[in-house]
Amino acid sequence: MSNTSIYFHSESSFVLKKKRALRQWLNASIAEENAEAGAINFIFCDDEYLHDLNKKYLHHDTLTDIITFDNREPAANNQQPITADIFISTERVRDNAKNLNTKFDDELHRVMIHGILHLLSYNDKTSAQKTEMCEKEDYYLSLRSY
Repeated sequence: MSNTSIYFHSESSFVLKKKRALRQWLNASIAEENAEAGAINFIFCDDEYLHDLNKKYLHHDTLTDIITFDNREPAANNQQPITADIFISTERVRDNAKNLNTKFDDELHRVMIHGILHLLSYNDKTSAQKTEMCEKEDYYLSLRSY
């Protein structure tokens, strides 16, 4: 299992901590779902940056904490290694953590695995799907080793 297929970038002053441990955790989570990481880019940004992407590409004029772009060929998504760009607003994550009374890093990691789960074909449109997604997030968060 390669730990170099997951990359972290910042479009703001945000600095991600524990990059090596996060790569290992995310790769292990993906492997447990019988999938493989191709090139996965996590791009950390502010609300304005993500809001602009949301309007431009998804035609949603709302703030959000994450937007995931799956870069695989649509017909073969489940057979190809995951190749994606995952944009995360650290401002939204910080506000959500405060509102949920949880630590910033825990909320950030939840959002990160949430994006990965979407790429693994999990959805959260219905109540049942939201429950399953939350259970998967909790499970994978429990596997962090730091």
